[in-house]
Amino acid sequence: MKVADLANPVMSGWFADQGLRLDASPYVSGALAMKEMLKRVPRTEPLASLTQGHNGGIFNGPMFRRVYLTDPEHSVPFLGTKDMMAADLTGLPRLRKSDATSAALSYLRLKPGTTLISCSGFNAGRRAYVRPDMGDYWSSQDTLKVEPDPERIKSGYLYAFLLSKFGEVLVRGSVYGSAVKHIEPHHIAGLPVPRFDAKLEERIHKLIEKSAALRAQCQKDLVAATKDFFDSNALSELNEIRWHQQERDLGFAVESVGPTSIRALNFAPRAQRLIEKLGSVPGSTLGAVCSGGQLSRGVRFTRVDSERENGIQLVGQRQAFWLRPEGRWINAAKTPVEVFASEETILVAARGTLGENEVYCRPIMATGSFLKYAYSEDFLRVVSGEPEIPGAYLFAFLRSEAAFRVLRSVSAGGKQQDINEFLRSEIPIPLAPPADRARIAATVRYAYNCRDRADVLEDKALALLTAAIEEAAG
Repeated sequence: MKVADLANPVMSGWFADQGLRLDASPYVSGALAMKEMLKRVPRTEPLASLTQGHNGGIFNGPMFRRVYLTDPEHSVPFLGTKDMMAADLTGLPRLRKSDATSAALSYLRLKPGTTLISCSGFNAGRRAYVRPDMGDYWSSQDTLKVEPDPERIKSGYLYAFLLSKFGEVLVRGSVYGSAVKHIEPHHIAGLPVPRFDAKLEERIHKLIEKSAALRAQCQKDLVAATKDFFDSNALSELNEIRWHQQERDLGFAVESVGPTSIRALNFAPRAQRLIEKLGSVPGSTLGAVCSGGQLSRGVRFTRVDSERENGIQLVGQRQAFWLRPEGRWINAAKTPVEVFASEETILVAARGTLGENEVYCRPIMATGSFLKYAYSEDFLRVVSGEPEIPGAYLFAFLRSEAAFRVLRSVSAGGKQQDINEFLRSEIPIPLAPPADRARIAATVRYAYNCRDRADVLEDKALALLTAAIEEAAG
C-alpha cells in the first residue's frame, strides 16, 4: 500500500492541477513533489514544446487488426511494449508490409532518436531509445512515441531526462487505470524538461547516442556470429530455414520409439530434418560437450527479501532478455552460490509455453556485467566442459532459429513445457575447425563487450544529468 510522505503531504491545490483525479497514484508517486523540485531549476520547458511530427510529436496510434507474416519480403519487424525492452531484436514478430506502409499506419515507423514509452499494460511507463538499426521497425499502438525537434533539443538529452529518476517519477505519475494501466499523449505533454547550457546537453546527448550505436553493434555482431557459425560448418542453408514455409507436421509415422518419449512433438519431421542436417557434419552432442561442465536446471531455494543496498538481484526468464535486467532483491547470505553463473554460461529459458513470441528456449550468455546477477532455477545452464569449445561459440549456435526449433522439439510437459533432459543431451553440435571456433567466439565476446560499454555510457549520461539538476534545484 502506498501512503503519502508526511514530510511532503498532499496539498488541496494539487487536485485542480490533476484534473480532479481522485485516485492516489499522482499524489503519492512523488510526481507532484518532483514537479515542485523542478520549479527551482532556473529554466524548464514543457515536453510538448520540444517535439515535432505526428500529433505534435507525442503520439501512439490507432487500434488495428494485425496480420503477421514470416516472409521478410512482405513484412516488417513489429515492436510491442515487451519487445521494446529486449536486448536482442532478432526474433520479433513481423507485420504485413502492405498494412504497415498504408496511410493509416505509416507514421508508426520508428525514427532513430525517438523515445518510446510503453503506455498500456503491466509495464506502462517504461522507456526505451530507438537505436540507429531500428529505422525499419514499426511499433504498436501501445507504445507512445516522443519525437524530439532537433532545432529545440538533442534527442539523447531528452531521452536521458525521461530515463532518469526524475523522468521515471513524472512518467509513472501520469499512469492511470486499475487492472490495465494507461498513459495518453496529453498526460505527459506538460512534463517540465530542465534545460542547461548547450555544451552540457550536447555531452549527454553524445553519450546516449554512442550507447545506442554500441547496442546496435552488439546486435549486428551476434547476428554475424551465428551466420559465421553455419557458414564455417558448411551449413549455410540453415541461416534461413523458413520454418513456417515448410510442410506442416501432420500425419507422419515413426518407425520405432524408445522408452524416453512417445510424444509426437519429439519426432516431428521438420525438427528431425534439422537434427539430421546438424549431425551430418563433424561434431559432437550437447551432452558430450557439457560432460565436464553443466547441462542442468538451476537449484531451487528459499528467497529472503532484502534491501537493495544489502542484497543481490534475482533475475527471472522475462527480465533476463531486457537491455537492463530488473529483478527481485534478495538476501545474499541466504542465497546459494549455485544460482550465480560462471563466465560464458549459456542460460536457456527452460520453462514456459510454445507461443511463437515467448522466451521459452531462447538463450542469453552470462558474461561481464551479467555475472553479478543471480538466476532463477527456470534456466537451463549450459556450460562447456571442453576448453577448445568455448561457451561463446556454443551461444552463436544456440541463439539461432535452427537451435530454437530443435530445442522446442524436445519439449516435455503439459501447459508449462520443459526441455527433456535425455533428448537435449543428444542434440548435435557442429564443430568447425579450431580457428573458426576462435573467431566466432571472439565476435560474440566483442558483442557483449559493446553491450557492457553501452551501459556504462548510459549510466555516465544519467549521472551528469542528475548532478546538474540537483545542483540547479539547490
